[in-house]
Amino acid sequence: MVGILLLTHYGLGESLAECAAHVLGRPLPQLRYLPVYRQDDPDVVLERARALLHEIDTGTGAVVLSDIYGGTPSNVAYRLIVPGRFEAVAGVNLPMLVRTLNYSHESLEIVVGKAVTGGLEGVMYILPPVANAIE
Repeated sequence: MVGILLLTHYGLGESLAECAAHVLGRPLPQLRYLPVYRQDDPDVVLERARALLHEIDTGTGAVVLSDIYGGTPSNVAYRLIVPGRFEAVAGVNLPMLVRTLNYSHESLEIVVGKAVTGGLEGVMYILPPVANAIE
């Protein structure tokens, strides 16, 4: 099973992990999160993230999901990439995480693809009902 590490600002990763467990209604043993705070040294975050990746990698690899591309979490995620073993995707949201978890039994390549499509397809403009549009 592919491991998943949420590397995010402040408490976003923890919140996403809790929401995903609620939505899926099951424990998520392959999921970890690492918050990044303003005062954190990126090199220290990097070492903590490496330790978590090794903890969740069962031999099939892991994907790091970060929040804002270009922020400290995604910059650390970039430094964690080992092609084919540890991959990274920025822009994490709940649809991305749930899709990633649902496909974590697949290969790392498929999981990364599902993460990206889950994130993109999970962003929708909600149209008003026709009756409200007429009023």
